[in-house]
Amino acid sequence: MSDPSVSQKSKVQCYHCGEDCDEKTIVAHDKHFCCDGCKMVFEILNKTGMCDYYSISDNPGTNQRIKIREDKFAFLDEQKIQSALLSFTNDSETHVNFYLPQMHCSSCLWLLENLHRLNEYVISSKVNFERKEADIVFDHRRVSMRQVAELLTSIGYEPYISFKDLKQQRPSLNMSKIYKLGVAGFCFANIMLFSFPEYLGIDSQELFLQGTFRYMNIILSLPVFFYSSSEFYISAWKSLKHGFLNIDAPIVLAVVVAFARSLYEVLSGTGAGYFDSMTGIVFFMLIGRVLQDKTYQQLSFERDYTAYFPIAVTRIKNNQSTSVALPDIVLDDTILIHHQELIPADGILTRGKALIDYSFVTGESIPVEKEMGEIVYAGGKQIGSNIEILVIKEVSQSYLTKLWNRSELQSDRNDNERSFVHLLSRYFTWILFTIAISASIYWWAIDPSKIGHVITSVLIVACPCSLLLSNTFTNGNILRRLGRNQFYLRNAQTIEDIANINYIVFDKTGTLTTGRYQDINYDGEVLNESLKQKIAVLASHSTHPMSKAIALWAKQANTQNNQVVDFGETPGRGIQGIVEGDLLKLGSAFFVKKAEQGSALDSAVFVSVNGKVYGRFGFRNHYREQVPAIMKRLRKLGYPISILSGDNAGEKDYLEQLLGKDTPILFHQKPEDKLEAIKMIQATGKKVMMVGDGLNDAGALKQADVGIAITENTATFTPASDVILEASMLPKFHQFLLLCKANKVLVWTAFVVSILYNIVGESFAVSGHLSPMVAAILMPASSLTILLISFGASNLISWKMGLK
Repeated sequence: MSDPSVSQKSKVQCYHCGEDCDEKTIVAHDKHFCCDGCKMVFEILNKTGMCDYYSISDNPGTNQRIKIREDKFAFLDEQKIQSALLSFTNDSETHVNFYLPQMHCSSCLWLLENLHRLNEYVISSKVNFERKEADIVFDHRRVSMRQVAELLTSIGYEPYISFKDLKQQRPSLNMSKIYKLGVAGFCFANIMLFSFPEYLGIDSQELFLQGTFRYMNIILSLPVFFYSSSEFYISAWKSLKHGFLNIDAPIVLAVVVAFARSLYEVLSGTGAGYFDSMTGIVFFMLIGRVLQDKTYQQLSFERDYTAYFPIAVTRIKNNQSTSVALPDIVLDDTILIHHQELIPADGILTRGKALIDYSFVTGESIPVEKEMGEIVYAGGKQIGSNIEILVIKEVSQSYLTKLWNRSELQSDRNDNERSFVHLLSRYFTWILFTIAISASIYWWAIDPSKIGHVITSVLIVACPCSLLLSNTFTNGNILRRLGRNQFYLRNAQTIEDIANINYIVFDKTGTLTTGRYQDINYDGEVLNESLKQKIAVLASHSTHPMSKAIALWAKQANTQNNQVVDFGETPGRGIQGIVEGDLLKLGSAFFVKKAEQGSALDSAVFVSVNGKVYGRFGFRNHYREQVPAIMKRLRKLGYPISILSGDNAGEKDYLEQLLGKDTPILFHQKPEDKLEAIKMIQATGKKVMMVGDGLNDAGALKQADVGIAITENTATFTPASDVILEASMLPKFHQFLLLCKANKVLVWTAFVVSILYNIVGESFAVSGHLSPMVAAILMPASSLTILLISFGASNLISWKMGLK
């Protein structure tokens, strides 16, 4: 029979971090704290008169239960590492940029920008909230970079420093597009101002001002034509060099023709030109592109294995421990790996007992136990006590590095070749040239004086701005909407790729599950409260994840008063000990009752008391609560689904019940197996989306038409992908797909409208009944109308879907 777990009592919230306090609630200064760490941070802020931190938002701090060892940032004392991290230094001050993933609210921003009140030798601190970065200036003569990092850690903002930071700096925001936008906006506004006399007419007594205004427009148009428009010139030129006409080519043509014709009219005194239309085109196009860039500038979609590695490790030489940068690790070095630290290089275990979590590399959820003399591979995380490893392969030759550097992961795709907008522009440009040439031939025979007038009108009125502006602005707005919901896209092309998807593949461990043993089912005789307490005491003495899960399941009050006598642990088998005079055993069937375990696929821990077997604990990875609903919605939308897992087949029955027996579910999948599975599906003509989380999914994510990396925190390492999705937003997954599909419909609608407009406009232009001035007015009017419709429609659709 089953025994339900103990119900949770009402909890008191920690004043600092807001998490529930357990039975060991710490009371100080008339406030409750969940741990000594949170209490210490409060006392630091209270001592320096900075408790305004808590008044800006409720419980703004981060939990401090995980203790940071004292020497964790010792590597920052190394001059070589300091030089790689600092951005500027002189005789009196040093500038450094730290990535602080714990930053989450206005209180964080206030506290971090007041670091100088915590340490007088910190000169200043500027926070980039979007990128979760802090630019810190400090007096290196009085305080070291290590001490600055330790100060940040002591108040709950531990800097995230990886091996990648030694190889390259985090890319800064490219401001050139912002400057171009500013120049275009200034010039466009002033040209419109100087053009009002042309629109409204001017008194005959002030005709001399007309010429002045026209020449002012020439001067103002020059920065837009030569500087702001360079964004489109470069793009069009690159596409032409590759024998491809992208959508920027007709835009450039329209800008050049409008500028040349305007220059001719003003200098010849025959008209005012179309400088307002030309600068308006450039200005609005740049707005759309800046909107797109703004959404994903703070994320890295090209992360490699170096972002997963630590920046330094502890090397043991002549019984002395020193921190060394990862590139300095060589063969036969002995390195010390602490609890929860990554193994950076392949090696032989020389001291301690290893319990290694390889889930990120292989997808296998069960930690692997290793004894002295066995080989351990890079990429695993030690979750037991400290161990020592003798390096047998350098970092660049390790298993993890080779896995990442597979040729499949180095390939790239041409976005221009995939976008229907750019493909349409090919035909648009040639059709435009054909119409212009045909019209010029016709008027050469009828009235040669009108050839220039007609060709100019044709090229201006047929500018594809309606399509491109709609595409750019709508994509930018959709990117912004998705970004607000923690669905971060690499670029605008990814929206179209998602809309074309017709097959979805999921990884299991870490994607559909949390990767932890949280679902425990006890089957056996009823355990009374006293026996539960004894089991919790015994299990708490082991570092194995299953033991920790049992301890959490059976945890009772006052366990600290119980002692375990003759505690023993047999690796791979189980644990035993005497608690209050009773001999308890937890472990495999063979260890507890000397019997063969029923199934190799069944993860179970048996429990016995004084030789009597009471029952067994069954374990299953904890599936995210919304997974059944997500799968149901996706199937309802018509998406075929497959599951690829590096784990064993222990949960096959559950997945078949969830997805149906006709759903392909493959287990024991190595990284190369997942990659080949994606290729096989694509060979049937399907557009495949791969959703994964670990390095073992990297090849499949890259091979898929769209790769989505699931992460519990966008600050942590995720493999290279097209999309980064915060795990908490997985319930809205189907809504994201629908929004991308709606976006494509909106762009197509705008294209159809712009084509109808062009047909009407071209018929008047070719017949010679449309002056270039009227064409110049109609073009931006039409573009802005379509822009407002598509922009408004995308906002309305997002709102109806419940997206922020």
